[in-house]
Amino acid sequence: MKDTAKKVFDIEIESLNEVASAINDDFTAAVNAILESKGKLIVAGVGKSGLIGRKIAATLASTGTPSFFLHPGEAFHGDLGMVEHDDLVILISYSGETDEVLKIIPFLKWNNNRIISITGNPNSTIAKNSDYHLNVCITREACPLELAPTSSTTVTLVMGDALAIALMEARQFQHEDFARFHPGGSLGRKLLVKVKDLMRKESLPFINKNASFTEMLLCMSEGKLGMVIVGTADKVEGVVTDGDLRRALLRNPDTKQLHIDDMMTINPVIVEPDEYIHQAEQLMIERKIATILVGSAQDRTVTGVYQIYNG
Repeated sequence: MKDTAKKVFDIEIESLNEVASAINDDFTAAVNAILESKGKLIVAGVGKSGLIGRKIAATLASTGTPSFFLHPGEAFHGDLGMVEHDDLVILISYSGETDEVLKIIPFLKWNNNRIISITGNPNSTIAKNSDYHLNVCITREACPLELAPTSSTTVTLVMGDALAIALMEARQFQHEDFARFHPGGSLGRKLLVKVKDLMRKESLPFINKNASFTEMLLCMSEGKLGMVIVGTADKVEGVVTDGDLRRALLRNPDTKQLHIDDMMTINPVIVEPDEYIHQAEQLMIERKIATILVGSAQDRTVTGVYQIYNG
């Protein structure tokens, strides 16, 4: 079974390399046409090509290119009304001769829609009736019977991804743009939400540096942040984390000899409240810390605390 799996991977990688080497100026022209278009990008296909088309349309839509999937069968029974004059249409058919796809071409021509075709046959009817053709011809399917679409659907999917990425780069599509289209996901939350929106600002565990070890331990326990802030909200002198505490005890288990100013980190990291979550978390990962102070590093003031596992 493992040998079979490896063989499938080898065949499909081989197919991807074949298609990559065949990419020509039509790809660039198709990307430019999409960029210049004032309409939507509509993707159509049936069967396995339709399933791949749905994914391509979804990827395009989420990366800055307004797009949706149109089933050719439904299109021929009224859904063509969704296609406007300024729209571009991607037709997917490996053979280039799929009957349901062929039937909607006369309407697209009449409607003055430019057509981008993705087929495995540059001489097919669909390819010849398109303005731009993306060739996904492969030598063999991974299916041992050469029947089930395997390599052909993989290369078609990757061609769609290539279009999406080329468009993203051309539009200089950024993290924040992606987040706007994914507000319900964790990435969207991190890229749209600021630290001040998620930080804890009530009952912060402040303690005087002259406090006893027992007082510090109680303050850390009650604060439930795994740390104490040494000083006040208006003047932070440092922080003591549970890690600092453990290291101090390993050095000297006699708690009567442990003092806060010997354990604390004098220059804790403080981020601005308006910093985005993803920026703060990247800093935390780099510094290998799970908790960060929120406030003004310049004034050494604190208005809240953010912990990475809350984000």
